[in-house]
Amino acid sequence: MPINEDPSLPRVTKKDFMSDQTVRWCPGCGDYSILSQVQTVFAGLGIPREKFAVISGIGCSSRFPYYMNTYGFHTIHGRAPAIASGLKLANPELSVWVITGDGDSLSIGGNHLIHVLRRNVDLQILMFNNRIYGLTKGQYSPTSEQGKRTKSSPLGSIDHPFEPCRVALGSDATFVARTVDVFVKEQRAILKESHDHKGASFVEILQNCNIFNDGAYADFTGRADRKERCVFVEHGQPLLFGAEKNKGLALTKRLTLEVIDVTEDNLDQVLVHDETNRVLAGLLSSMRGPLPVALGVLYRVERPTYDGAALAQVAHAKETNTQDFAAALAGKKTWTVS
Repeated sequence: MPINEDPSLPRVTKKDFMSDQTVRWCPGCGDYSILSQVQTVFAGLGIPREKFAVISGIGCSSRFPYYMNTYGFHTIHGRAPAIASGLKLANPELSVWVITGDGDSLSIGGNHLIHVLRRNVDLQILMFNNRIYGLTKGQYSPTSEQGKRTKSSPLGSIDHPFEPCRVALGSDATFVARTVDVFVKEQRAILKESHDHKGASFVEILQNCNIFNDGAYADFTGRADRKERCVFVEHGQPLLFGAEKNKGLALTKRLTLEVIDVTEDNLDQVLVHDETNRVLAGLLSSMRGPLPVALGVLYRVERPTYDGAALAQVAHAKETNTQDFAAALAGKKTWTVS
């Protein structure tokens, strides 16, 4: 992404967002690609480093703040949304980004995630989903598939996995998107749209852990397979995919999705993506098996933000409350403790 050419904005480059810390992820980890794209997108926004804050929890992904030359905070397990919410309320001018993993956000941090989404705090939440606990050396996670053999499930996991985007939709998130670590162009576009959204944006990034869960998404991320196995959704455009765009998604009488071979006679049966339709987003987010994987902005609507409403409430209270602090303490609403 080029340097922002608007002369009124600071001239910053990707290098400005690269810290002096040695990156300590395993060689070949998908996190390297995500880090590179975030740094590139930040530079393209033309916003100075001092206006960014990167907040993380615990896990491989949560080393992120060390590698960003911005404000940052490596917090405790699962609690990054709570810390980030407080930061956004304290300094609403900051662009606050939450970096988390499938274990950090959907296990110990599950409640924090759903509440920050329903409140619609103006944060960008990037959830790296490698379907494994990588930092603690390969235990199954809330997104691991059933039957997954790991150090903590040697006979195969019996847990039913979460679908992260469906969790976000069920929490009334106002922006839900999905991308892949190695899909560089698409990932950058999603990160930019996430930044531009006013409210809590949730981005699931499908990420490979080449040490403990290598090839988790190999069935649709390989160069030979991605065109046939991925549908890149775009608002107002038909849901077409395939090397020749000759396959489409249609709705069955049972209100499920199916793949049809597209011809001139049945083109009108192909669904058109509507990112304001949460039902459609739910169907797209859960496609697996014979259906393609949906990537892009699945859902986006506008709703007042929690931080905006809270700050407006504080301002209103300041304007309308004429009582001073001493008078409030000595007022009628007091308690006697014996």
